[in-house]
Amino acid sequence: MAKNTAFKIEEFFSSYKRFQYKARELILQGDDPTGVYYIYKGHVRLYSISASGQELTFTIFKKGDLFPIRWAFTDNPHTYFCEAITPFEVAKAPKEKLVEFFKKDAEVSFELLSGVLQRLGGLLERMEYAVFGNAYQKVASILVICAERFGTNEGAKTVIKLPLTHKDIANLLGLTRETASVEIERLQKLGVCLREGHLITIVDLDKLKNEANWNSS
Repeated sequence: MAKNTAFKIEEFFSSYKRFQYKARELILQGDDPTGVYYIYKGHVRLYSISASGQELTFTIFKKGDLFPIRWAFTDNPHTYFCEAITPFEVAKAPKEKLVEFFKKDAEVSFELLSGVLQRLGGLLERMEYAVFGNAYQKVASILVICAERFGTNEGAKTVIKLPLTHKDIANLLGLTRETASVEIERLQKLGVCLREGHLITIVDLDKLKNEANWNSS
């Protein structure tokens, strides 16, 4: 997000109360929200739960993101869950006020649309691998997506600055935790990634893309 746009959004939310959540604390539980959240710090995942109890993560929001945007700009109810992955700080504004704010500022609206389309692109890539890829390719592909969205370059390596467990990765792909663990171990043995503390480091991003048969076009 452009610095000027981020400043405008932060300025808008500065008049609203901030809330803090602990890691793994539920923020929304499938019910209608009371406002739209702006993230000052931390990460939160948007997910659903099947009748059998299986979780599927649709996206992970980070600093500067807004949620739930779909609920704010449509008449559709919010039926999903939102959980903090890390310690989390947000401000919450009434959706009517936010919509009015976006209607008045074309630059802010453009940035919002760009962010939504970027996340949609990641979701479409995951859908493609969900249909055509095997479990190994799915795990490799989600690590590529996370590296590009949450990673920082440290020399030749890319550190994913998000503490993802094997269960988190499985929930992003609709896999069991055991399957995700097996495929992550295969990638580690190949030398393309490793775990350092709570974070995953991508040792060779180009090789990881090859393992996923990645096509960024």
